[in-house]
Amino acid sequence: MKDDFKNPVFIIGLVLCAVIAIWSIAFNESFTVVSNAVFAFLTVDFGWLYLIAMLAFVIFAVAIMASKWGSIRLGPDDSQPEYKTLTWFAMLFGCGMGVGLVFWGIAEPVSHFVGPMAGIDPESPEAAQFAMSASFMHWGIHPWANYAVIGLALAYFQYRKGKPALISSALEPLIGTKLTKGWLGKLVDILAVFATLAGVVTSLGLGVLQINSGLNYMFGVPTELIIQIVIILIISVIYIGTAVLGIEKGISVISNMNLYIAVGVLLVCFIVGPKIDVLNNLVGGLGDYFGTFFQSSLGMTAYGDNSWTLGWRIFYWAWWIAWAPFVGVFIARISKGRTVREFIAGVVLVPAVASIIWFAVFGSMGLSLGMNGVIDSETLGAIAAAPETGLFTVMSHYPLGAIISVVILVLIITFFVTSANSGTFVLGMLSSKGNLEPSKSKKMLWGVVQSTMAIGLLIAGGLKPLQTISIAAAFPFIIIMFAAMASIVKALGRDKETPNVGDPDFVPDPDSPLALEQKADS
Repeated sequence: MKDDFKNPVFIIGLVLCAVIAIWSIAFNESFTVVSNAVFAFLTVDFGWLYLIAMLAFVIFAVAIMASKWGSIRLGPDDSQPEYKTLTWFAMLFGCGMGVGLVFWGIAEPVSHFVGPMAGIDPESPEAAQFAMSASFMHWGIHPWANYAVIGLALAYFQYRKGKPALISSALEPLIGTKLTKGWLGKLVDILAVFATLAGVVTSLGLGVLQINSGLNYMFGVPTELIIQIVIILIISVIYIGTAVLGIEKGISVISNMNLYIAVGVLLVCFIVGPKIDVLNNLVGGLGDYFGTFFQSSLGMTAYGDNSWTLGWRIFYWAWWIAWAPFVGVFIARISKGRTVREFIAGVVLVPAVASIIWFAVFGSMGLSLGMNGVIDSETLGAIAAAPETGLFTVMSHYPLGAIISVVILVLIITFFVTSANSGTFVLGMLSSKGNLEPSKSKKMLWGVVQSTMAIGLLIAGGLKPLQTISIAAAFPFIIIMFAAMASIVKALGRDKETPNVGDPDFVPDPDSPLALEQKADS
């Protein structure tokens, strides 16, 4: 631990998180005002940039996957994947979407149904069609392409070029070694630490609220602060424990369990739900999604009403970019040995398809009740206003609803844990100079920090301001990700000309995990 005090990323990152935590908890009102003002400025004045950036990430991912570089391995030429494909997918899916899929699976389509984009009548067939295609857009290819940009750059440089597992490593071909290891690289890694912590803490809070709401709806457990604190403490033991056990013995085990439960819930809900509506919404929604892909990706007007776009699309794009450092680092960590083409297909296409199917099933369950008059406008509005309870409200109208709701509660917990333990692992890596196996004490420290911060924010009255400020703080990552794309193109173009891990004349970066491993062996 002595070396930690010489690591500015660890010290400054921890201090920054502490300052933000104290400000957001002790002075919540001023924190809320400042975070909202900064976020409003960035989204209103730079909404166009978010739209261009996310579309650029999609185009980049598809182009690289289809290019001649697709056969390059993320590691030595003879390397093979560390984890089975199903386990790999389970870990990246749980980390990349987390509890958000359960939280918004019903509530988001219903929200778009009762409050669609300007020009569409609320609660109409057109609003229902719009609700599905908009949900597919928000949870489909764009967010996963965004993750793939950082993940691919990190996996390539750390496993094929022997660089430290840090965000700054992805910029070295563009800015040089001096700046990468200097103040600029440290600043990038510190911002990544804060974005990761804030993103995971916000997700923890959302998960706790939904667990408490589910317990209240089904078993009458009070919806109050003390219950939420108890839930956080219990689940903290699980996610910190699995993070400390490591990927092989902890994170992969809970991720596999999470995947099996999610698939089981999805199948059961399809069987008991409005099957024809699900299939029609899936096909029709996909038609709208792909038919208006570029128009929706760049849907901004200079003089019209942008309120829906700012409130939903720009907010989502900003949030996915804020999550990119955390998810990208973790995906890179578990992707050694895969080819570039396999990486992009696995990270972008497969999870996007799974997310779209998820929203087709759960979104249809909510929309069908509204279109058929089973629930009225007031109830639909309540579901949109309180997403944490909406899922359980809708489930109560279907066969086996109570049993499904109990299983969904378990699923929320496993999603909760998969996001938190991977976040804890990533924070350990980022604050340990990119060590692929951070110390148990470091992971325990960050796990406790996350839980303490989530509890403090719930006491202070809400998580929204932290989510808002984390999005604002992650704004520079748009530029960093553009730089990472340029770096990876430059490096891939010179791949055969420069030594790679496994070559006889290869010399790893002295700060990389590979160099430290070689030093320990000698």
